[in-house]
Amino acid sequence: MNSPLWIFTSLAGFGPFGEHAVNASWIAVQLVVHVGVSGMATTVTLEKCGHNVGYKGLDNCRFCPGSQCCVEGGPECIDSIIDMDTVCKRVSALGLDVTVTISKDAGRYLCDFTYYTSLYQSRGRSAFVHVPPLGKPYSAEQLGRALQAIIEEMLDVLEHSEDKINCQHEH
Repeated sequence: MNSPLWIFTSLAGFGPFGEHAVNASWIAVQLVVHVGVSGMATTVTLEKCGHNVGYKGLDNCRFCPGSQCCVEGGPECIDSIIDMDTVCKRVSALGLDVTVTISKDAGRYLCDFTYYTSLYQSRGRSAFVHVPPLGKPYSAEQLGRALQAIIEEMLDVLEHSEDKINCQHEH
């Protein structure tokens, strides 16, 4: 019997409203992870940052922001608070049959636009993973295992970095 290849999970937290100055649903969502395909990729690629400017190409709906940027007046680049170098090293050490690499340029297209906007809205609590097209060279099963390991490591790295931040604030 064949089992499903993918389990889709979507979590959404919402901002303050009414008498709720802090919305617990937003606090509960620790990290937003986006996954996109790159026709140029031959590895699973962890994106370190998103870029605000340089968007000139039309998307599939023939849209391109007139200002060629994500957020007018926003910073040029926003880094994820996740230490992608650590995540890459940890996942690579697991011995999966998938190569994981790091990038500082998600491409100034839909992926980078989405990533930057998410980083901006989440104050850096976002991640983006580029995967190659299916079969070039990895199967859906290989990509699924790699993505699961990557997300688990991201959450672990985030949890330990939060402990350090909280510890520093307590002294």
